[in-house]
Amino acid sequence: MPERTGLWLVGARGSVATTAISGLLAMRSGLTGPDGCVTERLEVAPGVLPGWGELVVGGHDLVDTPLEKKAEQLTAGGLLPAGLLPAIRDGLRAVEADLRPVPAGRTQAETAARLADDLREFRTRHGLSAVVVINVSSTEPPTVDAPEHHDLDALVAALDEPGREVLPGSSLAAYAAVSAGCPFVDFTPSTGIRLPALTEFARRQGLPYAGSDGKTGETLLRSVLAPMFAARALKVRSWSGTNLLGGGDGATLADPVKAAGKLESKARGLAALLGDDVTAPLHIDHVPDLGEQKTAWDHVSFEGFLGARMTLQFTWTGYDSALAAPLVLDLARLTAAAYRAGETGPLGQLAFFFKDPVGTDEHRFAEQARVLAEWAASLGRQQ
Repeated sequence: MPERTGLWLVGARGSVATTAISGLLAMRSGLTGPDGCVTERLEVAPGVLPGWGELVVGGHDLVDTPLEKKAEQLTAGGLLPAGLLPAIRDGLRAVEADLRPVPAGRTQAETAARLADDLREFRTRHGLSAVVVINVSSTEPPTVDAPEHHDLDALVAALDEPGREVLPGSSLAAYAAVSAGCPFVDFTPSTGIRLPALTEFARRQGLPYAGSDGKTGETLLRSVLAPMFAARALKVRSWSGTNLLGGGDGATLADPVKAAGKLESKARGLAALLGDDVTAPLHIDHVPDLGEQKTAWDHVSFEGFLGARMTLQFTWTGYDSALAAPLVLDLARLTAAAYRAGETGPLGQLAFFFKDPVGTDEHRFAEQARVLAEWAASLGRQQ
């Protein structure tokens, strides 16, 4: 009998989460196909991945906008198809019953304990064999390093100090997930589980984790095109990019401090593919008029035989949440399968999905796709 799996979304009322939930409900009802869902194309043994009907969704969020209202906003913005909302309204209300506010404790240890209790209660109440926690909340500023980030025992002690915030929100969510025995995936460029103390905690708990920063648009193209220049021995002199964003993501990244993490994540991937000596300025601008849409423009200057100077320019326009949402569902299925197979530590095999993957330095898209396919095919043999 198929095992039911929990998908717990941190930032459950945001655009990406609402799109993922709406899409999942639409697929279950036969209203849409699994376009954009990579797991539908992988050769995986039957029963290894939880089916769409076996995913049970819950989550945390700081805001209290009902899912129905958020879905109405996304429909008005052109992201969700007109006519879909009436068909999934009951499903959205059912998910709404499993959404929880982010609790506030006297200490971060107390807050984490309450977060973990919500996860355990969700797992028990629905009789779930596993709960995968995926962070799709707003991007945070880069984390300031602290000694406690490198020692689990010191971190646990610091979390119990009243008034001290030793962990950013994404990392506290990761700590709570691991405490509750849940695999953790960070779809954002925030710090999340990427602190030595937290990765040690996951190792002790025997849990897999994955991340970071979902690869949906401009960086997806870069990871495909950059290896082409290297393979043809063409020297890239500069690679400039400009991102124009509307919606909540654009508003968040209008803050230069919060945008820094996103810019660093994008830059690391390009540097890994082309080398650090390539000039690669990147800008992010908030354009409210774009709504849920995002436009990325790239200008690549390269040099060929006899020093011939040439350029490549491309423009990418789309709905970032529509590109991200199916990947969130894919990651829930694959991470759950890895957990059931007994895998622990960073899932570098999931680099295919991320700009700044943990557990591997591989950024070439074709190679990432090959590794993912081979690993997914092996999962059934591990169980």
